[in-house]
Amino acid sequence: MSGPLLVLVGPPASGKTTVGTGVAELLGVPFRDTDADIEGDVGTTIADLFVERGEPHFRALEEQAVARALADHRGVLALGGGAVTSAATRALLVAHGRDGGCVVWLDVDLRSAARRVGLSRDRPVLGVNPRAMLRQMLEARAPLYREVATHTVATGGREPGDVIADVSALVHTVRGV
Repeated sequence: MSGPLLVLVGPPASGKTTVGTGVAELLGVPFRDTDADIEGDVGTTIADLFVERGEPHFRALEEQAVARALADHRGVLALGGGAVTSAATRALLVAHGRDGGCVVWLDVDLRSAARRVGLSRDRPVLGVNPRAMLRQMLEARAPLYREVATHTVATGGREPGDVIADVSALVHTVRGV
């Protein structure tokens, strides 16, 4: 099976970067984040890209970044929270899971996510009322995360080390590493 050992999906503040870097360290593999890929490609932050070029432009770049990473990355891959809004990306993730890949939805409850996000300005899709936007986002995207995930791990109210241990155990079971 080619592709990443592990793909992490989930909303903002679910712990994708924290868990992804921790699992990658434990497994001795590289960590890659598609948002960082996009920022490196365009030379600006995701937040600035949203403002300057708009969400549709960003989503098109994200779709390309995810396809590239699924094709050539062999470690732990974290996707931006909205990557699953693309039907093409969902199809790639479902195929990856069907081919034996491990796609984990880091599920977070509204209370935990709101506490983690605070009033962060570097999360452009949360806009002016982060709690209301976050609630709407969690509800709207849950079916999309469920569609692509081979496994779900709850992160709300949990210590990162415990989540990292659970996700690492899944990778060991699914991928035999």
